[in-house]
Order: sequence, then structure tokens, then C-alpha cells
Amino acid sequence: MPSLAGDAPRTLCEAFRRTVASRPYGPALLTLDGPALTWHAYAERVASVAAALRHLGLSHGEPLALMMRNRPEFHITDCAALHVGAVPYSLYNSLPADQLHDILVSSRARTVVTERGFLPVLRAAAAGTEVRRLLLVDGPAPDALHLADVEAAAPAPLDLAEAVKRVRPGDLLTLIHTSGTTGRPKAVEITHGAMMSQLAATQQVLAVTGEDSHISFLPAAHIADRWGSHYTNLLCGTSLTCLDDLTRLPEALAQVRPTLFGAVPSVWQRMRTALESGIADTDPAMRGLVEEALAVGGKLARGRWSGVLTDQERGELEQADGILAELRRRIGLDRARVCITGAAPAPQGLQEFFHALGLPLADAWGMSELSGIALISPPGRPRPGTVGRPVPGAQVKIADDGELLVRAPFLMRGYRDEPELTAQTVDPQGWLHTGDVATIDPQGDLRIVDRMKDLIISTGGKNMAPARIEGVLKESSPLIGHAVVIGDGRPHNVALLVPDREAVLGWARREAITSVAPWETHAGELAAMLGAAIEDANTRLSRPERIRAHAVLAEDWIPGGAELTATLKVRRTAVTSRYRNLVDSLYTGTGTGTGTGNETGTGTGNETGNGTGAAQ
Repeated sequence: MPSLAGDAPRTLCEAFRRTVASRPYGPALLTLDGPALTWHAYAERVASVAAALRHLGLSHGEPLALMMRNRPEFHITDCAALHVGAVPYSLYNSLPADQLHDILVSSRARTVVTERGFLPVLRAAAAGTEVRRLLLVDGPAPDALHLADVEAAAPAPLDLAEAVKRVRPGDLLTLIHTSGTTGRPKAVEITHGAMMSQLAATQQVLAVTGEDSHISFLPAAHIADRWGSHYTNLLCGTSLTCLDDLTRLPEALAQVRPTLFGAVPSVWQRMRTALESGIADTDPAMRGLVEEALAVGGKLARGRWSGVLTDQERGELEQADGILAELRRRIGLDRARVCITGAAPAPQGLQEFFHALGLPLADAWGMSELSGIALISPPGRPRPGTVGRPVPGAQVKIADDGELLVRAPFLMRGYRDEPELTAQTVDPQGWLHTGDVATIDPQGDLRIVDRMKDLIISTGGKNMAPARIEGVLKESSPLIGHAVVIGDGRPHNVALLVPDREAVLGWARREAITSVAPWETHAGELAAMLGAAIEDANTRLSRPERIRAHAVLAEDWIPGGAELTATLKVRRTAVTSRYRNLVDSLYTGTGTGTGTGNETGTGTGNETGNGTGAAQ
């Protein structure tokens, strides 16, 4: 484990140099199909690419845009830019040209390092910006430079030992562009010193070492992958497998069998759905044994993590764990010792399922503005429904209006070129106003209730948290991919449901349905099942929270699209605007049950909790 004492590295460049010295021939970067890159080879590539970037004129403090899939070249180029003293940042691969254009304009980047597949959108995005060159990592193309050619033309590789001396803790490390669920992108400025504080804090909780392995598959533009994959790898010397195709995640898990695994709730939900589909397909006798093992695992989960079990309970768990271990092996997490969900609310039942399986899934909470994680459950005591406690060095308090405030040494330097917005977000005492509503329970664990701006206040004066209601809805059926509850300024709540296509396909296989689009050919059956799920959820909701009418949207919401952020958070304002007529029809009861999912969509509903609608 890296030292956290006074001799700890002060910058990511120092961390990288120490890791290379301590593990020169250990595996650093891997892919599913190629050989591993050792730390020694990694350093050689960094020195060569750093020389190429300097040859192109990249200077200390200059932003460098990166747009790549999860591949070793991203880590090499980013690390090389750090040694030049530049500020590498990532662009979300799913963004359209106009949004990329806005980010390139605001960052004033002159160079974009990318791959050939992104050239068309980048050529359109770069028009009218300060971008002067597109640098390709995967071969030549017209109107673009090939990195290998620039490396060949550059002088000798950069002296990394000398380069480290020129990078200071107060230097900018990266920019994280975040717009959340509303508003234009903001560029969060994170320094080397802030990220080193973040890593030191989370190391005291997670204790990552060079023996750990993990997979980089989340967008590098998001703080979760930057912190959890790239920077943790540089500091701790882990084995990091780069996965450039998310559809191969099950294959990657089976091959890597990572000891560290973090993902957004939708990924965990799909793993659960796949397991439950497999269980449902087994013969009744085996299915009964698996369900019994899961019941025992769930009953004894808390004692399992804390080590507080009676001899009888220990015997029960040992007997059940033979089956549970096989289930963990099936999803490639039989070696996992750290499992994290975050970036969006995770239904409590989702965590409880994986706890029953024997995986210590913890819900962590963080923000780009905090360089990563600020809250997480301590090892040995994950508590479903909470986001744990502050990591070492972080302070939290709840404001009079319920807003969570955080103060920590890993706070951002500010929003780039936006001093007024920075002052609105961080008060003079250094407290970050997170915009989240939270509570602290008697055990000292925090619960995130909702976003300040998303709270529902009905015409009857009832205050409700839509995230909690949506969590109950999604927990009622794996067929629900996204649920949006609407009710602010209305007499009661209604919901828009988007089916999870993978879950629907799994249901179709179990029912021997051969249609390639069962959400269309069997829409009536799906609507009935989702209606039953709403009724089930309503039994666990208070009277004001209950869903009185709903509509099923038979369409996909794409990450980074109009309805979802790149990290799968719902853009509520955009959703309520797009489906305004459909929502209105759910309140008036004038809908016909069909629609396009745009402003002409309609639905039906009443005040008894059994209204349904569909948008085709």
C-alpha cells in the first residue's frame, strides 16, 4: 500500500515514478486481446509521447483534449501530458458536435488526441474553435496527424525524472466537465494536490495495493473512472484492464476476475437480471436450492461483514456459500473484495441482493467538485439505503433547509473562468453546497434523499422525494429501466416508465417468445406486468407518494442524449418538457393509451392507482 505519511507523493507524476520504480516488470495496462504493458514499458511510452507533445508545442498549464475509448493509449497520453505540465481532460464519446464544440471553445484546447472513429464528429465540433490539430493514436488519416509519426520526429524521449520536478501540487491536473441534470457544462478544475488528498483519503478506506486488479469501462470523462481507474492505477500499481466495448463486460469480468469493481446501478441491475434469468431457467429442484441459499445469505449478510455470527449461523452460511460462491464465479466477482455503486441512486433491494450473494456492495457518494468520493460505507459494515460516512479528512453538515454541505482538502479549485458560480457553490468558510438533500441517521450514516431542485410539493402541500419513489418503482420489477415521477404543483403523482430492453429480452427468452422486438409485439403483456409492478410499489409508498397513473415509453433513452446524462442521471426538465402532453393527459384522463413519446403522446389514468398508458 502506498505510503500516506509525510513522504507521500505530492503529484500524480511523483506517484507514477514511484510505482514504476517499485514494480517495473509488473502488469500495468492490459486489454482482453493483447499482451500486458509492464510499468517499465508504460514509462518508456510516456517519455516518448511526452516528447512528441512537447514537440508539437504543448506547454505547461495548456489544456489537452482527449477523446478515446477505454484503451491503453488514453492512459499513456494523459500521463505524458501530465509530465509536460499540461492539463489533459476527456470528452464524452457520446456527445454531439454542438456540445463538443462548446467544451472545446470554453477550454481553449489547441490539440485533440483521438482515434479515427471520432474524426467526423470532431471535425464538425472543432470548426470555429482554437483547435489546430487532431492527433490520432490508431493510424494516419487525412487532415490529421498520426501520433507515431510525431514521436518519430521528436527529439529524444522526455527525461521523466526532470519533468517530475517541474510539476507542483497546485498545478491543474484535469478538468471534469459536468452539467448534471440541467444547465450547460461547467469545467471543474482539479489540482494535483486535491487528487492526491482524495487518493490518500480513500486509500485509508479501500487499502488498494499492487496486487489488486480492476477494469476501466466507464467514461474517462467522468470523475469515477478518472479517480477509480486512471489515478488509482498510477498511485497503487494495480493491474488495469482497458475495455473499449461495454458489451464485452461479462467477458471481461470472467477473464479478469477483478478484486475491485465499481459501476453505476444500471450495470449492477443488469448483472442481477442476468443471474435471476439463469436461475429461472434451471430445473425446479436446483432453483429451490439457489433461492434457499440466497435467503440464508440475505439473513446473515450483516453478520458476515462484521464477523459477528453464532456457531449455528456460521454453519448455515458455510453450507449456503457453496452455491453462492458459484453464482459469484458466474458473474466474475468471486475474487472481489471492494464493490461500489454510485453516480446515481441505487435501490436498497439491489444492494441487498448482492449482499445475499456474498458481495459487500457499498453505495458511495461523491462529486466532480470533490475530486471523487466523499462518503462511503466503512469495510465490514455496508448498510443498504445509506451512502456511509465521510472519508478521512472530509467534514459534512446538514443545512437548515436539509442541503448536504461538505468541506474537504480535495475540494475543486473552482469552476474554470466562472468565479461567480464558484462563489455561489463554495461559501467563504469552504463548505461546498452540494444541492443534495440528506439526513444523518442515529448510527451516523448518511442518506441522500433527493436533489434540492427535484423535490415534489403537491397542491396538497405534501413534500416528497421523487428519487425515493423511483427507487421503489424500479425495485418492484427488473423490467423497469428508468422511472420518472412527476407531481410538483399537481394533485397527485404520475410516472413515466422506460422498459429495460435487456430485461425484456430475458423475459422473452423465458417465455419462448421469438420476436426480436418483444416490447412491440407483446406490448400488452408488458404493460400488464408493469401495471402490476406499480400496484406492488404503491403498497410500499405512503398515500401521497403513490402513483395514480403511468405511461410506458417503448423507446430507448441514450446516455448523453436528451433524457439522460452520460452517467445515466435523468434530465427531469428535458423529460417533463418533451412529454408534457402525455403527462397532462395522465392527469386529465383524456388519453387514448397510445402515442409517439413526443409532445403528442397520450395515456389514461384515474385517481385509484390503476391508470395506465403507453407511448409507442
